[in-house]
Amino acid sequence: MDKRELLVRAAFKLFYTRGIHAVGVNLVLAESGIAKRTLYHHFPSKDHLVEAAVRHRDHSYRAWLMSRLDHVPAGKPALLELFNALNDWFHSRVPEIGHFNGCFFINASAEFGDRGSAIHRACAEHKAGVTGLIRKHVDKLSLPEGITIEIINLVVLLKEGAISTAHVQGNLEAALEAKAILESILNNYADE
Repeated sequence: MDKRELLVRAAFKLFYTRGIHAVGVNLVLAESGIAKRTLYHHFPSKDHLVEAAVRHRDHSYRAWLMSRLDHVPAGKPALLELFNALNDWFHSRVPEIGHFNGCFFINASAEFGDRGSAIHRACAEHKAGVTGLIRKHVDKLSLPEGITIEIINLVVLLKEGAISTAHVQGNLEAALEAKAILESILNNYADE
């Protein structure tokens, strides 16, 4: 692993656990064992490092989620598997993305609220990418377009709500509760 990757991984771990504004570059340097000069060679500012950490998490999270959904048939089974995957994450049973500490993208976009900032945009791109993945599976249900959009929005809101409920309220069963709601609704529209 090269030094840039070590910096990004160390930064992500600290930002996700402690919060972005609570972590200074000196702590990232101590965690990574990399010299300050090397940090600034790769990242002209802390914001550049934060953006790299967001993109790193986007890549690892989406790769994990796609692999989970690819192991079941497309459509309704994959949409339900999404919530099984979230349940595993909430219970910190997913080594490839680490322990659960809420949604890094929600947390980062809250700390960088200006929608024009590169960090906020990277968080929005992640959410759009996951919505696209969900859409791929909702499209397999062959529903009328208006209903398709409603189901996509429903799945996204159930997913986001489950993540927030698990993190903020400590309800680690929120993903399974959301899955039961989705399954009940999908039973009215789609076959297995």
